[in-house]
Amino acid sequence: MKRLLHYIDTEILVKSARLNTANISIKIIAGILISKFIAVHIGPYGMALIGNLRNFLSALQSFAIAGLYKGVVKYISQFKDDALELSKTLSTVFYAGFFTSLFLGLLCYYNAQFINDFIFSANYNYVYIIRVMAIVLPFYALNMFAFSIMNGFAKYKILLVINIIGQVLGLLVTLVLIWQENIDGALMAIVITPALGLLITVVGILYRKSLVSSIKITNVSFSILNKLSPYMLMALVSSIAIPVVMIFIRNYIIAEISIEEAGYWEAINRVSSYYLMFFNSLMALYILPRFTEINSQKIFRKEVFGFYKTIMPVFGLLLLIIFFSRSVLVNILFTEAFRPVEDLFGYQILGDLIRVLSMVTAYQFLAKKMFSHFIILEIFLFVMKYVSSIYLIDAFGLKGAVMGHFLSYLMYFAIILLIFGSSLFGVLNEEEDDY
Repeated sequence: MKRLLHYIDTEILVKSARLNTANISIKIIAGILISKFIAVHIGPYGMALIGNLRNFLSALQSFAIAGLYKGVVKYISQFKDDALELSKTLSTVFYAGFFTSLFLGLLCYYNAQFINDFIFSANYNYVYIIRVMAIVLPFYALNMFAFSIMNGFAKYKILLVINIIGQVLGLLVTLVLIWQENIDGALMAIVITPALGLLITVVGILYRKSLVSSIKITNVSFSILNKLSPYMLMALVSSIAIPVVMIFIRNYIIAEISIEEAGYWEAINRVSSYYLMFFNSLMALYILPRFTEINSQKIFRKEVFGFYKTIMPVFGLLLLIIFFSRSVLVNILFTEAFRPVEDLFGYQILGDLIRVLSMVTAYQFLAKKMFSHFIILEIFLFVMKYVSSIYLIDAFGLKGAVMGHFLSYLMYFAIILLIFGSSLFGVLNEEEDDY
């Protein structure tokens, strides 16, 4: 575990303090300010509608880039000195993302009424929002394409600057729109702010002009798509299923309880997302690359338990502080109208604690390319999250939604422990130590 602590000292606090941590901090601050504006100017019902649109857009964006982002970064890094393979990778990903996003944009534009009824119900008419979203979708795909190129070439500093500019610009536009147009402004901000990231595309293209000539439709390669397909499938399953399940649960709360209660549930999920950002980032930066290097059960066990012993106590202490200061947090983040959110903190925090515990070990699926295990278990998680939430909402009201969150991750963690039980708790045979 000394390796992790050394990494935090030399990488996270030095390199990422200037890059990743700064970017995440701005995201959290922006999220808090936007949540406060929504609470003050719109209220709980608006929080619920905004939550559904955010979830739908998240799923749509993931589908638009076909889950290619992580795989693209990996292969650009691998082929950056091989002009032909790099051209094949860039060309394949560009045209795959462009045509997918264009197709989805057209599909959304001409089915805007159906999507409106799914997201907002027939009681609200925001068809024009859906159509604007459809128009800007290809711009988002183009942005992510340029972003992945710069990430693949390790252009972290320019990425940080562009991200900060994009975050600040998006925040200002969102606050102005909410202030001027209330719920309409908030919904419009959600769909147009990703397109403001067009700056990423412009800077990315200007920064590496030579790459433009490498993008040729004649260099599109199905073998590249085949190599990227596991990453695509995993990204699509996790990136699309979670937002869709969240929409279904939120719609159920709206139908069976009230739209205000759905707004309270969206509020607690926003709080959860804020404190999970740093830990998700740490896992992506350290755990996945580290687990990829490991070929010994002994070292795997040491890394997992080392993380539990050093990082989890800090995370647990943070969650305790959040729980006991929940009244103050609700005042800071929202308004008095959101006071019922306080009752949701307990099970939400317990669920997030189990979630982080399980994610540390679950990263082994990705590191060892256990794609089928990952996909099956993710589908199980989403199904259990929906089923348990609906059942417990019927039994306990709104609190059942956060109880379902806790129960689903508890079962998810139990299955992960069964899968990796021998690696974590079994007797290691020195002769059979390698994976």
